Amino acid sequence: MTVPFSFALKAMDGGARTGVIQTQRGDIRTPAFMPVGTQATVKAMFIEDVAAAGADIILGNTYHLMLRPGAERIAKLGGLHSFMHWDKPILTDSGGYQVMSLAKLRKITEEGVTFNSHLDGTPVFLTPERAIEVQCLLGSDIQMALDECTPFPCSREEARASLDLSMRWAERSKAAFETMSAPGQALFGIVQGSVYPDMREDSVKTLVGIGFPGYAVGGLAVGEGQQAMFDTLDATTPHLPPDKPRYLMGVGTPLDVLGAVARGIDMFDCVMPTRSGRHGQAFTWGGRLNLRNTQYAEDLSPLDAESACPAAPYSRAYLHHLVKAGEILGAMLVSYANIQFYQELMARARAAIADGTFAAFADDVRRRYATRAGTD
Repeated sequence: MTVPFSFALKAMDGGARTGVIQTQRGDIRTPAFMPVGTQATVKAMFIEDVAAAGADIILGNTYHLMLRPGAERIAKLGGLHSFMHWDKPILTDSGGYQVMSLAKLRKITEEGVTFNSHLDGTPVFLTPERAIEVQCLLGSDIQMALDECTPFPCSREEARASLDLSMRWAERSKAAFETMSAPGQALFGIVQGSVYPDMREDSVKTLVGIGFPGYAVGGLAVGEGQQAMFDTLDATTPHLPPDKPRYLMGVGTPLDVLGAVARGIDMFDCVMPTRSGRHGQAFTWGGRLNLRNTQYAEDLSPLDAESACPAAPYSRAYLHHLVKAGEILGAMLVSYANIQFYQELMARARAAIADGTFAAFADDVRRRYATRAGTD
């Protein structure tokens, strides 16, 4: 019997929420951070270690997977879960962010977006219907409506035109999802409107009118800065249905995440843990460390004495050596430590919300990241 998609709110502390999203492939404890598996891999990680770190769900990328190896091929091979040996939930984005990032290679019309593949220049036409078809072929548990991720900065007129197009695409995405999806899958609508509060409210009202089991907040973390992002969330989350999960796309640093949790966000994704790990940047309970710095060349203290990650006991001196030497193991160990730190951050946030101590917890993390270690 297929388990229906649902969300249960368990506790609140101020605006912060903790709950459980139930899916056909297991529960997602919220707030949740989703490691990014863009091309059917969380970079430099064994997928079993991603699960061991505490992740309940990962993210896959529609744009990249439809280009290589191809959605039809992945479906033929049994779907994305079996393809990458991950048996927990997968969320796929729609490709909207890549549409924005390919500004010089794409053309947007009412029907969809035409762009040239970054791999070989082949023309590709992506419509809301095709975005849903690709996600259904991949077999993802949570899918995203195709949207245009509004660039920043933009005028009110540009933001309104982009928002209105995304809302029309959201309607088409839902119609396609209703005919193509399998039982137990869910489709989220994506709130747009740049940094304009009235447009964010309009977007929420339109999407709620269409009706989705969850709502993403898009178009942030695109250069507007942390305070503008928080201000936009303050203008958005109060209008979102309290009984549906809320997903902030593409965010972010530990302090970004905690600030968004305080404003009622339940789900996050970002490449930062693994991208930083590949460049010798470690997130620890003592702050952020740049392991390339010579100050760690003879530092025998563990990477993170508070973390339970198997990579955390390695000395900073050893990791400094691996990173400077360009050894693959350095990228693997620091990525693992970062992925686990984010999962531990979410676990402690969930516990603090349940205990009514989230504000004190967030203040403690901010103090840790204000230290010299956090600003290396």
